[in-house]
Amino acid sequence: MAATITQYLATGRRKTSTARVFLRPGSGKVTINDRPLEQYFTTESSRNAVRQPLSATETADKFDVLVLVHGGGYTGQAGAIKMGIARALCEFNLELRGKLKAEGFLTRDPRQHERKKYGQKGARKRFQFSKR
Repeated sequence: MAATITQYLATGRRKTSTARVFLRPGSGKVTINDRPLEQYFTTESSRNAVRQPLSATETADKFDVLVLVHGGGYTGQAGAIKMGIARALCEFNLELRGKLKAEGFLTRDPRQHERKKYGQKGARKRFQFSKR
């Protein structure tokens, strides 16, 4: 007979990053793509962003967090993980939703990269205009 693992699954997105987050009862260990949090994110701001939903709900030492993330850069990935953890915490306990929503962890940031336009240097920047 197989033992069932209690876990809460959620998906978070930011820019072009997508994070699948698994919350499992444990001691507070965060693993991202089979690497510890400190090894994956070198900047302290990215690490803090990942920890924010857990510290806001005082559940940092109750869960082990396993994350599979791809796409985008480190900032986008940190934002995607933050949103995924917040959604997984809502799945664990719906009473935490009010606190997480007030902090803005459940809101998807809609800003995306604007594409380069033809005949221009970038999305907004133009080549220098010459009158004569």
